Amino acid sequence: MSQRVRQGHVGTGRGSITPDGCAVELYERLPAGDEPDIVEGAVRAGADILELGSGVGRITHPLVRRGFSMTAVDESHEMLARVSGARTVCSAIESLRLDTRFDVVLLGSFLVHAAAPGLRHGLLETCRLHVKDDGCVLIQREGPGRHEDLPRERAVSDGLIRVVSSEPVRPGVRSVHVEYVFPDACWTQTFLSCPLSDDDFERALAQAGLVIDAYLTEDRTWVRALPDTA
Repeated sequence: MSQRVRQGHVGTGRGSITPDGCAVELYERLPAGDEPDIVEGAVRAGADILELGSGVGRITHPLVRRGFSMTAVDESHEMLARVSGARTVCSAIESLRLDTRFDVVLLGSFLVHAAAPGLRHGLLETCRLHVKDDGCVLIQREGPGRHEDLPRERAVSDGLIRVVSSEPVRPGVRSVHVEYVFPDACWTQTFLSCPLSDDDFERALAQAGLVIDAYLTEDRTWVRALPDTA
């Protein structure tokens, strides 16, 4: 089964495909990695966390088990149907407007590199609108060389993730093609990504009323930002 996808985003393979080309069954197989550890180390224990783009709960579930109060947002009903132990909200991130603010807003999965006109600002504006003035926003950004030296692959669970290509499609925007190969199934995803220099990234945050507080990993892919209340 498939459904409408966002422009420039295409997914193939069995099962439901979300608007940004993600395969629901695939994301049920992917491990959480070190992301829950990064989040836990960056915020206070038991914080209320708004997770934007939660998917099937790959990170949500470990954080629930660690005592955080989670609200999971995704635009795919099929993804959210796999989430348990958290409040779920089906919505596009850029149009989300809840009547609650949170200790922590989490924007992972490199969503800050969205390439559609105005979308990045919409995502970051949603972060700023929903974080408490004394709270923080955790953002995952692309690491150096992500679009270079391809193809590149890594093992995950009993399969492989292979980044096949990253091709320019217009100034500042690249089309990335990824294959996910498992013994019993294969999926592909093609999506648009806008690489951001440090200056570009900080400028995008500033336009949404956020400032960098700290880089949380040595490769600077995880960032803690604070509301600019000045």
